[in-house]
Amino acid sequence: MRRTVIRFLALLPVLFVLNGCGFIDYFYLPPPEDTAQELFEAGNDAMREKDYASAIEYFNTLKDKYPFSPYTIEAELSLGDAYFLDEEYPLAVDTYKEFETLHPRHEAIPYVLFQIGNANLNSFISIDRPQTNIAEAYEYFQRLQESYPGTEYAVKAQDYLHTCRKYMAEHEIYVADFYWRTERYTAAYRRYNTVVEQYADVEEYQEYAREKAKISYLKSQQQESQERREKREGSWKDYFEWL
Repeated sequence: MRRTVIRFLALLPVLFVLNGCGFIDYFYLPPPEDTAQELFEAGNDAMREKDYASAIEYFNTLKDKYPFSPYTIEAELSLGDAYFLDEEYPLAVDTYKEFETLHPRHEAIPYVLFQIGNANLNSFISIDRPQTNIAEAYEYFQRLQESYPGTEYAVKAQDYLHTCRKYMAEHEIYVADFYWRTERYTAAYRRYNTVVEQYADVEEYQEYAREKAKISYLKSQQQESQERREKREGSWKDYFEWL
């Protein structure tokens, strides 16, 4: 009995040291990192709660730390959705484009093309700005219909294509009206005529563009005739002034 007590007392320092190591680890060592699955699930939970900023952080962390995880591909796609829902449209476009580049044969590519077009379309501000985003949206909706006809996203793209065409026609009308107001009738005629010839499918602007094109053309001819007359008269006046 006495020997047993002595052995126990001898082991106490060892037990204390081992226990102390656990104590130190608990308070001073960094906590274990989240796994790819935990990050993916946390991102999905944040998406369900509409906490898109947190979802973006989780999905980006998963991409950076676990690039070869089976969860990463889904996280890349979800990251684009998180940016889109957070109305960060340029970042959404870049993320979806990266996904298409990395996974060109993925089954979600029709959806990705649709979302690239959709994000560009949602970037529209007003008709007086450059229409680069609208042109790109139109390009991707067209690609979707040509490459994946019959898919649900190709069908959805049809209405969006018309919206893009409408915005582009509105922009042409806006520029033409500006030239009209500043009496640059030749330039105005060209813009109105562009709407007539290239945007015949946008019927709501055809009558206006056609009438303004006719009047602009007449005014441009009158303007050019007046300029030629003034030039001729000016040359005779210069001659008499020299005498």
